Amino acid sequence: MMEYKEYIGKVEFDDEANIFHGEVVGIRDVVTFQGENVQELRRAFEESVDDYLALCADRGEKPDKPCSGKFLVRLSPELHRHAAMLAKVRGESLNALVAEAIEREIQLTMPDLRSA
Repeated sequence: MMEYKEYIGKVEFDDEANIFHGEVVGIRDVVTFQGENVQELRRAFEESVDDYLALCADRGEKPDKPCSGKFLVRLSPELHRHAAMLAKVRGESLNALVAEAIEREIQLTMPDLRSA
């Protein structure tokens, strides 16, 4: 993955074409890029993001942002109750408990990602 101006690019390698190609993830619009090596790929990713932002500005549109920081989580009533009780015991909000759990999972699964 690559990050630039809060946008995340997912990269894959096409062995047949011998080229890296990627797409900005987490937005509704389609923004792609490609390169033959890491330097080319990074430059193409940043140029694609910049081009996307410029196109939105030219059209007078707000660019789609990757994440707002808000999302709805659906849990079973039992899990919701247990999580709420644990948060209460710890003296923190349910939101803080969920955020900590997600952060911990990300650090275990993807330790190279920077925390927000």
